[in-house]
Amino acid sequence: MKKVYHLSSCSTCKRILKSLDLDDSFVLQDIKHEAITLEQLEEMGDLTGSYEALFSRRSRQYAARNLKEQSLSEEDYKNLILEEYTFLKRPVFVVDGEIFIGNSQKNVEALSLVL
Repeated sequence: MKKVYHLSSCSTCKRILKSLDLDDSFVLQDIKHEAITLEQLEEMGDLTGSYEALFSRRSRQYAARNLKEQSLSEEDYKNLILEEYTFLKRPVFVVDGEIFIGNSQKNVEALSLVL
C-alpha cells in the first residue's frame, strides 16, 4: 500500500508532494476532509511503535489546550489525533510497510530513496 496523509491547504505538504512527483499508485488522503479512522491510526501506530511519534506539538490546539503542562500517555496521543486532525504530524507517507512522518529534509530524502 502507498498512502499519503496530508492537508491540501498546507504549503509545506504541497511543496513536498510536488517535489516527489508521486505516481498514480499513491492514495492521497486530505485529513481535513476525510478524517483519519481508528484503523488507519492504529496501522500508523504499529509502524512507528508510538503515537507520540505521530503527534504534532506545532498544532495551535497544543498551546490552546495547555497540553505542554500535562503528562500525556500513548492513549492520550492516540485520542487527541483522532479528535483533532491538526495533531497529526504531516505529511505521513506509508509505503509498502514503511512509514515516513513529517517534513524534515532528512525524512523527505529517506522517502525519496524508497520511491
